[in-house]
Amino acid sequence: MSRRGPLCAAVLAMTMLVTLPGTSGAAETEYTVSVDAAGTGPEISEHMYGVFFEDINRAADGGLYAELVQNRSFEYDPADNAAYTGLTGWAPHSGDPRVVDDDGRLNERNRRYLRLDLPAGVINAGYNSGIRVERGERYDFSVWARTTAGSTPLSAALTDPAGRALADPLRIAVRGDGWAKYTGTFTARAASINGRLLVRGEGGGTLSLDMVSLFPRDTFKNRPNGMRRDLAEKIAALDPGFVRFPGGCLVNTGSHHGYEAPDFERRRSYQWKDTIGPVETRATNANFWGYNQSYGLGYYEYFQFTEDVGAMPLPVVPALVTGCGQNQATDDPALLARHIQDTLDLIEFANGPVSSTWGAKRAEMGHPEPFGLTHIGIGNEENLPDEFFARFVQFRAAIEERYPDVTVISNSGPDDTGGTFDRLWQLNREAGVDMVDEHYYNSPAWFLQNNERYDGYDRAGPKVFLGEYASQDNRFRNALAEAAYMTGLERNADVVRLASYAPLLANEDYVQWRPDMIWFNNRASWGSASYEVQKLFMNNVGDRVVPSEATGTPSTLEPITGAVGLSTWGTSAAYDDVRVTAADGTALFADDFSGTDDAWTPIAGQGSWSVVDGRYVQSDAAAENTMVAAGDPAWRDYDLSVKATKLSGREGFLVAFGVQDTGNYYWWNLGGWNNTQTAVEKAEGGGKSTLVSDGTTVETGRTYDVRVQVRGRHVALYLDGELWGEFTDDAVVEPFRQVVTRDERTGELVVKVVNAQDDAARTTVRLDGADVERRARVTTLQGHPDDANTQYTSPIAPLESTMDVAAEFIHTFPANSVTFIRIKTRSTR
Repeated sequence: MSRRGPLCAAVLAMTMLVTLPGTSGAAETEYTVSVDAAGTGPEISEHMYGVFFEDINRAADGGLYAELVQNRSFEYDPADNAAYTGLTGWAPHSGDPRVVDDDGRLNERNRRYLRLDLPAGVINAGYNSGIRVERGERYDFSVWARTTAGSTPLSAALTDPAGRALADPLRIAVRGDGWAKYTGTFTARAASINGRLLVRGEGGGTLSLDMVSLFPRDTFKNRPNGMRRDLAEKIAALDPGFVRFPGGCLVNTGSHHGYEAPDFERRRSYQWKDTIGPVETRATNANFWGYNQSYGLGYYEYFQFTEDVGAMPLPVVPALVTGCGQNQATDDPALLARHIQDTLDLIEFANGPVSSTWGAKRAEMGHPEPFGLTHIGIGNEENLPDEFFARFVQFRAAIEERYPDVTVISNSGPDDTGGTFDRLWQLNREAGVDMVDEHYYNSPAWFLQNNERYDGYDRAGPKVFLGEYASQDNRFRNALAEAAYMTGLERNADVVRLASYAPLLANEDYVQWRPDMIWFNNRASWGSASYEVQKLFMNNVGDRVVPSEATGTPSTLEPITGAVGLSTWGTSAAYDDVRVTAADGTALFADDFSGTDDAWTPIAGQGSWSVVDGRYVQSDAAAENTMVAAGDPAWRDYDLSVKATKLSGREGFLVAFGVQDTGNYYWWNLGGWNNTQTAVEKAEGGGKSTLVSDGTTVETGRTYDVRVQVRGRHVALYLDGELWGEFTDDAVVEPFRQVVTRDERTGELVVKVVNAQDDAARTTVRLDGADVERRARVTTLQGHPDDANTQYTSPIAPLESTMDVAAEFIHTFPANSVTFIRIKTRSTR
């Protein structure tokens, strides 16, 4: 997951507006699609499309992992979230419950537990608004407990918020001062979405509790310690070719100390050995995304779930170089050797015979047969390309020596372009890497402009695993742009072998990132418009690409126009001597801040701007996206110059040009991404894409001379009088895209057409060399670009129909639609 400096959830959530040809659904544009039905294009991988699971947005605990109790082991900590305590998620029912960490703990990985001086009790409301309880369903309760009283009556009850019983309570006798597991099962006789679990001890003495669990019996595939059924079924309905897990940024962030550390630290990278074995012996960890993760959903469960949905497992392990803006490399040969050995052990855990050390561990957990691991990723979004690659080649050498049939996947950093991307691709090519993981999150327009991205990739070079991508919002316009882009992925199936939209899941009450494919709360789940597009493509992949081509959409590129702007992100900065001059030297604007700031208008509504000692200062070092703008949105062909000084904070400063409104502008982001790189970003409808970048950083207290020269659609950028970079923004938005594949099992041509514009597309389809049956099956997604699926309504849903076809036929593809036509062929030339 790219945590891209100024690109955060607040910006991602803005409404997307992409200007496309046409103004209403009444108009039509003429197209031709020509298909060489007898031709043969690239073979499509059987694993082409998959899913990427990262524990972000409470995707695991409170999400796919079906446990209903929040903070069941009392391990929440301020290291996870500043607002956390050991009792987060719990409320006293009576008495004075205390979370303790002493020699009486359950085990070294599960250090904290609850101590009750009896009589006393506690209540847990789970996640969201409470625990969902369904009438007639069974719920398995368990707790580890011990008592100083010899024998202590313990009761567990399911209630609504008013205390009314939802099931008959459980009565348990806790005996002895040694930890033991106690279990029972509720059968609900009433329903609630606001349920509570009350656990109470009676009598005298002290009762200690740990691992308080409530699990629905009805999990996906009825697995104990399993998955929430509705979420798992939505994932299974995609028919994914692979599951990439467990992340993401949480894989390669945090400390990298050993498992044998006597004092378990709160922040550590995701290490698979922490996550297997009995759940009460597993660690918890401070999640990169600001909460605690229990590891109840661990590597065994990931492998089992992948098998249950018929997919290929694709784990990712840390390479001892942090990513996601942290940018640190660990130089400890012994630690590196241990992590490499851990990775070899992981492959043995997945594939080894029961006679092997880790194969025996797998069998002990209930799966003697191998899981069949064939691919493994090393690292994630590292911004230190040389440091990462030096470690990657050591991982690869060790894996290939012992497991030559396992594909070892490298990566290209967090963006689709830039210095890190170029350097990593150079290193990957030179080393003959098998597959490279690319990640990017961009505006809808970017996806419509870059359908040919992989056309020029070296067919003999490393293959591409597009492990994370999404258009920045969850409306239908975003899904349309993604669908258009996916036609290019399929056309280049000989290069792009694997692809997964990201992220997969989001709990609506715990969102760190959007867009997301599947949304949920404690009572319902729903697929986004992007989910419907992904499902349509994943269920209709085909085996081979069939050569085809289509006419394009007429378009005209206008010059870059717009006002100018100043901004910061998590930084305090000062600006002075802003000047805007037309290409002929005419002064358009000047402000030396010797007076007021009346010429400047807040664009983002954040920050604290004021004129201080002849400079324009944004003083709030925590505020994000503080843009103010001045000038005329109609300005074109101008020079912008400004003096900029970083005063404090984690990043640098931003100078904007071509400013139209809050979601449409360019800015030069100097010292972005936690002051690790500098880039020009283009915002369209609130979503951003990177046009050019390098590793320039910004010094605190130093004043920089910044100049931006705009000519037509060409921009040159100067820093302290030196040319920093330049670009020409001449990519054309193409809203009409298509690809054709052949399903060899059914003998069908699958014609896939995306029409991401407000005009209908009247299209002549020519199937040269095909003898087709008359009736074809059609699946259509259609809606308004601003439509979004919610818990209560799903305007974007597939419509099934049939139509008449021939070797040549005319079909009008609706405005803003994705259409798949499955055409049965009798024979080919």
